Amino acid sequence: MPRATLLRQRLLALFLAALFAFFSPLPDPFASVPDLLGIDALYVYLFGAWALVIGLAAWACSQGQD
Repeated sequence: MPRATLLRQRLLALFLAALFAFFSPLPDPFASVPDLLGIDALYVYLFGAWALVIGLAAWACSQGQD
């Protein structure tokens, strides 16, 4: 399989996983959890998930640079 096609598939899968993580009922339980170290748990979830998406996108793109 050509590397460009594999990269496209990885990025599409990452995009769909990010859509599920941010636009589903998944973040709702974090709205009722008490603060974590003074920071609202929903903010911790959103920024942590966003950092994970950025890291995985960087990893997927670097795999095609060989």
